[in-house]
Amino acid sequence: MQKPTIIAILGMPGSGKGTVVTHICDTYHVPSVYFGGMVYEEVERRGLDIVRDERMVREDMRAQEGPAVMAKRASVHAQKALADGAPFVILDGVYSWSEDKYLRETFGEDYVSFAVIAPKSVRYERIVARKDSHRQYTRDDIMRRDREEIENIEKGGPIAFADYYLMNDHDIDSLKNQVKNLMLRLGY
Repeated sequence: MQKPTIIAILGMPGSGKGTVVTHICDTYHVPSVYFGGMVYEEVERRGLDIVRDERMVREDMRAQEGPAVMAKRASVHAQKALADGAPFVILDGVYSWSEDKYLRETFGEDYVSFAVIAPKSVRYERIVARKDSHRQYTRDDIMRRDREEIENIEKGGPIAFADYYLMNDHDIDSLKNQVKNLMLRLGY
């Protein structure tokens, strides 16, 4: 098995994707491309509210530029980072089946995905407790977002089709140990 150069981190909100991305980037000194950040930038550019308008903007971007718009934009950033010498790039938050499909077709065997999973109750507790001023969600907000991401952007497909799974229902050290073992398995 060759070492992948594109590693996508997948998962529902609050699953621990950001923790995994940060840990890998800090440990291996590699760049990441944050899919949600592209949406947040567009929301802010339009002068809208991140919590209430994120979905609408994300869907509008897909309607205007196609369902794989985020993957297409992210792949340009990833290819530049690889050309600049990065050993691999982390894609933070592949959302839809169309995005995952596009990335698998574009990068072939150089692409692998990790799905970070956690029980819904744990995810909701984490999200409501967040102190990030850009993402203040109530329990109802996150339940609505979960449904919208599953129903409207097919988020379940890439998670179900992931190459590897990380269970995040214990402490951070347990999650980091799983990441370490998986990265060793991939040759890093």
